[in-house]
Amino acid sequence: MTTPTTPDQSPTLLVTLTGDDRPGVTSALFDAVAPTGALVLDLEQVVVRGQLTLGVLLRPSGHVSDVREAVGRVAEDLDLSVTIADGRGDNRRRPTGRAAVVVLGAPLRARAVAAVSRSVAAHGANIDRIRRLSRYPVTTLEFDVSGADLHSLRRELSLVAAEESVDIAVSPAGLARRGRRLVVMDVDSTLIQDEVIELLARHAGREAEVAAVTERAMAGELDFAESLHARVATLAGLDASVLEEVRQAVRLTPGARTLVRTLKRLGFTVALVSGGFIEIVQPIADELSIDHARANRLEVVDGRLTGRVVGGVVDREGKAAALREFAEEAGLPLARTVAIGDGANDLDMLGTAGLGIAFNAKQVVREQADTAVNVPYLDAVLHLLGITREEIEEADDADGTPTPAPAVEHG
Repeated sequence: MTTPTTPDQSPTLLVTLTGDDRPGVTSALFDAVAPTGALVLDLEQVVVRGQLTLGVLLRPSGHVSDVREAVGRVAEDLDLSVTIADGRGDNRRRPTGRAAVVVLGAPLRARAVAAVSRSVAAHGANIDRIRRLSRYPVTTLEFDVSGADLHSLRRELSLVAAEESVDIAVSPAGLARRGRRLVVMDVDSTLIQDEVIELLARHAGREAEVAAVTERAMAGELDFAESLHARVATLAGLDASVLEEVRQAVRLTPGARTLVRTLKRLGFTVALVSGGFIEIVQPIADELSIDHARANRLEVVDGRLTGRVVGGVVDREGKAAALREFAEEAGLPLARTVAIGDGANDLDMLGTAGLGIAFNAKQVVREQADTAVNVPYLDAVLHLLGITREEIEEADDADGTPTPAPAVEHG
């Protein structure tokens, strides 16, 4: 058993340099300090719009004045501002309860950042670091927070998100934020912009009738299985060739390809779970190299739709069951799963996943999900996982994948 040691109380100097960034600042500082024999206890550097902040915690081995003079010469030579604070011992131990708070806005207003910061402080937590994850087509900031109760902070910041019209995700930090995951997505109005049943109904001349039933089902007013059977019945008699026409007509949500491509690069398992139809979902999954696809199957007899589905219905409970099944197959705990959906039949899946994301969802779904994305770009989900826009684009550049031009820029 290790015996606790007395906290180190030897003299330290906290040196902070600020000013215009340029190559060689860090090396100049340490070249100057090296002859004094000082020890480096901590080092952080950040550059924002060409402005450098460099902080280093040093333990002098000889005269403190030697270190002060060396740092002062570097600051003068490079025209940097410098502060030097005396202290005792190494940095205080960082509080437990680490969380990653991601704030996404289009645009992101100062009042929203103020509200988030104020809420974190009122919670009794501390913001240790902030970094930008993206600047277009949405602005995304990640706050590295310590001293937080994850579930309480998530509830408190959900109110801020609603009041300030921003999206906020609160996730465990540390190792929980790294490594392989399973990401399961709904299809209709999530991965794709369309409702497939409505595209099929258009061919049958029953589009308005089906749309009305769909809306009630997605809002949770109707049992999904009953509504599915009712909608599919309107398709009876359609030539099965209509399925290929609909496959060609579906439109991927902006950012869908980027999302899936990036997740696959990271080694994540990606799955589609849909209350729609496998005849449409599987070709999309194949095109995007998605690992799993689960959806309802339409019955076809003599080349025509019968108006019935074959086998069990993929409903609200079925989606959650599929997520659990895919997680087990991938050897991943549920804590390492992410679910994305927009309708009431996605709620069990969102609740089962470690992180449930409501994507441009109905109100009932936004209220119950862990977080929401209310911008029309599906790849914004990547930022909620701590992935920066620069990392996405660098990976695309490395393999020659064209990067689409942003529709909107915010600074």
